[in-house]
Amino acid sequence: MVIAGGGPAGRALARACARRGLVTVLIDPAPARRWRATYGLWADELPSLPGNAVACAPSTTLAFGTAPHVLDRRYLVVDNAGLRTWLDGGYDVVAGTVSGVDHGGQGSSVRLEDGRVLAAGLYFDASGARPRGDRYEQTAFGAVLPAEDALRLVDSPDTAVFMDWRGSEQGFLYVLPLGDGAVLVEETSLARKPGLPLELLAARLRARLKAVGLTSRGREERVRIVLDVPVPRRGRTVPFGAAAGLVHPATGYSVATSVRLAEPVADAVARSWERGPGAAAAAAHGALWPASARTVHGLRRHGLRALCGMPSEMVPVFFDLFFTLPIPLQRAFTSGREDAPATVEAMSALFRIAPWKVRKHLIGWRALRRSR
Repeated sequence: MVIAGGGPAGRALARACARRGLVTVLIDPAPARRWRATYGLWADELPSLPGNAVACAPSTTLAFGTAPHVLDRRYLVVDNAGLRTWLDGGYDVVAGTVSGVDHGGQGSSVRLEDGRVLAAGLYFDASGARPRGDRYEQTAFGAVLPAEDALRLVDSPDTAVFMDWRGSEQGFLYVLPLGDGAVLVEETSLARKPGLPLELLAARLRARLKAVGLTSRGREERVRIVLDVPVPRRGRTVPFGAAAGLVHPATGYSVATSVRLAEPVADAVARSWERGPGAAAAAAHGALWPASARTVHGLRRHGLRALCGMPSEMVPVFFDLFFTLPIPLQRAFTSGREDAPATVEAMSALFRIAPWKVRKHLIGWRALRRSR
């Protein structure tokens, strides 16, 4: 196995393949580089995550549309070093960048920019989704503040704010304790095509901080997530992680999904390997995208387009409604990747309780309920 991309998705897949006795090579442009992004996830999405890969488990998670909502669901902030340690081992790492791949009957040749060529039985692309002008993106600009400064934005340094639309219809504030006496505050644009420029989000964050007497004086974080990736076509190159459309189109989350799916994908490859590379690639794609997952992905993309079509003043109202849904329905839409009936129920329940000013932008969701 040759896997391009040394982030959490690529390393999770490399570990899973190696543990099944598959000789595995991971290609990483900068193997020693630390992961700088801040990753959060719901604990029920990845119950196997070890304690040393958790930086912080906030005592309370809140969301604000126009009113506060306490989310009765455990949220975790990932310790990147611990996550990487958990995912490392059993495979070789090659420093380099893939420039091209040639597929043959017995395998593939993976060409690197420096001229080296690696022979591969099966090639996975876990190098991420490329920004394109015709795809929705979520962008964000964040600053890391001392916890005492963040108390001007939240009541407790142990509180996570999943999203806060108060005071703005153009974007929301994300507040996340990091477990080391610091807090990440991030100005986030939900979804745009293309995403809002980071410079604009940085200016909004600095203005928000200035309004409560704060200035950004710590580490900064820049985020650009491609949301609207379709289910990839079957082929000899098997995309994985964000490259495979595993980013949730409406939330931007993907790490827990990618790490969790590494195991069944590796199982599928190991079971089918004796039938040849083509069969192994088809099996990997099938493990990633069963019919139920393709259906849910289509529903989520439909939800993304409906949300992006709303007037900006309606978006906080929409989220007020969403966070009044029972937690199982919230979980179904955010995490039920292969549960189409529950996803439809969540969407139709939201449609039923929405006032007409919101409902008219969700009119297609009623059709989804009727066709279930």
